[in-house]
Amino acid sequence: MRNPMTRSMSRSSLVAVALIALTLTAVAQERDRSKIADKYKWNLAEIYPSDAAWRAAKDKIAAELPQLRQFQGKLASSAATLADALEKMSAFDKELSRQYVYASMLADQDTRDSQRQGMRQEMSQLYSSFGAQAAFIEPEVLRFERGTVDRFLAAEPRLRIYRFYLQDIVRRAAHTLTDAEEKLLADLGPLAESPSGVYGILANADFPFPTVTLSDGRSVKLDQAAFADLRALPNRADREKVMSAFFKALGSYSRTFGTTMNGEVQKVQFLSKTRKYPSALEFALDGPNIPVSVYARLIDGVNRNLPALHRYLRLRKRMMGVDQLHYYDLYAPLVGSVSLQYTPEEAQKHVLAAVAPLGPEYGAVIQRAFNERWIDLFPNDGKRSGAYSQGGAYDVHPYMLLNYNSKYSDVSTLAHELGHTMQSYLSNKTQPYPLASYPIFVAEVASTFNESLLIDYMLANIKDDDTRLSLLGNYLEGIKATVFRQTQFAEFELRMHEMAQKGQPITGDALSKLYFEITKKYYGHDQGVSVVDDYIANEWSYIPHFYRDFYVYQYATSFAASLALAEKVKAGDAAARQRYLAFLNAGGSKYPIELLKDAGVDMTTDEPLDLTMNAMNRVMDEMEVLLAKRAAAR
Repeated sequence: MRNPMTRSMSRSSLVAVALIALTLTAVAQERDRSKIADKYKWNLAEIYPSDAAWRAAKDKIAAELPQLRQFQGKLASSAATLADALEKMSAFDKELSRQYVYASMLADQDTRDSQRQGMRQEMSQLYSSFGAQAAFIEPEVLRFERGTVDRFLAAEPRLRIYRFYLQDIVRRAAHTLTDAEEKLLADLGPLAESPSGVYGILANADFPFPTVTLSDGRSVKLDQAAFADLRALPNRADREKVMSAFFKALGSYSRTFGTTMNGEVQKVQFLSKTRKYPSALEFALDGPNIPVSVYARLIDGVNRNLPALHRYLRLRKRMMGVDQLHYYDLYAPLVGSVSLQYTPEEAQKHVLAAVAPLGPEYGAVIQRAFNERWIDLFPNDGKRSGAYSQGGAYDVHPYMLLNYNSKYSDVSTLAHELGHTMQSYLSNKTQPYPLASYPIFVAEVASTFNESLLIDYMLANIKDDDTRLSLLGNYLEGIKATVFRQTQFAEFELRMHEMAQKGQPITGDALSKLYFEITKKYYGHDQGVSVVDDYIANEWSYIPHFYRDFYVYQYATSFAASLALAEKVKAGDAAARQRYLAFLNAGGSKYPIELLKDAGVDMTTDEPLDLTMNAMNRVMDEMEVLLAKRAAAR
């Protein structure tokens, strides 16, 4: 069944609700959560009206979980008994998901709050108890006589929504353990989360973030949100100072970060061996039934296309007018004369207009997200960095955590996170609970699809050459960050797990060496394309997604898939639009490869990545023309 701990979609990003332009700066700089207006904070009371109500619900379900055991040893007795057991399991799972979402989002508001962190830990432990109580179900189904599952499905209408789940149990038979072994693995759940939990607290709450003095005399503390903002400063010396200070500070804790990462890697190694998979990668990809060739094809394809990335980096160097491009230049504005700043009110307006091709019903739900406090907008002290959309409260609505800074990239992420939210909203509305949770492999399709609609809308309404250059540059930045950077992470992650499988040490120094080698390759360090400074070796410890094992590659595959799908929708193909909306409504009713094939793209081929690279080169061609035009006018 599904688990909300795997349902939140995250990305370093921001989103918006209506805001008067004159108050933007003052509100955005306020870091005391108690002083931020309620309309800029999510309303978790729609999940539970109070912590006391949450605890009462939690205590109630904790007492009821042993009811599952009444079905142990009886599942094969009748179709009705099997249906009763699965309905009971699904009902528990749905309620636990709601409870976990509430506790987890409260904890993310302020990672320094030990009481709320404790609530999340309680839910992790309760989920483990639930898993232990339900551990007998899959092994028992596998002991059915041949043909029993099909006979039960034909006899009992209540089992129809569990068809996919039951057939998937049979598919994974070779990796399903005995009742006792499955229970033992379930009991290990809270322990297995420890590396990620320790990392999250250290990286967001307890880490001694450095302070730097900028060229304008400001002294700034480089916490996660500030670093993400200030690394894009127009002053080059400031950018270098910010990035150097931040990553050197991370490097001083390399031993600690290496230890938490080793704990995560060893956990995955243990689970993959226990479930009899040849490798950690095969273990991670088999759950959603993704061929390992898809992962390998992505890494090989992106490495073949590194010349396209290097072309973009040379273009960036030319536009910035620097003698040598450095890693700390990669987030700076491409066109210094253009200040792409947007109030949240403007962001809301642009995104709503951009998604218009998907129909008025789609836009109406997005309007609700702004108006009904689905969004936690601004950064505050202790708040989790980045952004995510959480759709695990099935009977309520999705929520979004954000950190708003008002750049164009933030508007783009508004579209991005709302794509996740729309997929969760539509899947939860259309599918019964057991089929509503869509696979992670397709999760980034809806988000990047919205980004594609946004850039097209913006370019269609902006004629100024410098602004167009800036927006086209942002589009290329999206490809760099989503296709190349995430594949770089995927290659690092794969090699890290391969090191562990070979018995090699997973230490901070070893990981920094590996990360540095891969990063230099991607950014053309040895060819003189871009200088990757030594302290960038510590960047791996800044990436929380490495604690969501073999997750990051899906950003790149989803981007390629969404580009292929969006082209037809933007061209006005009504049938393609309907297929895409059907995909958003489909939840987890099929394996992800099949869901995308139904929508119109085959991820087992090179075509999606090839289309992405063609689009990237077309954008660079247009930028070259605009640059030539600008040079001729001088």
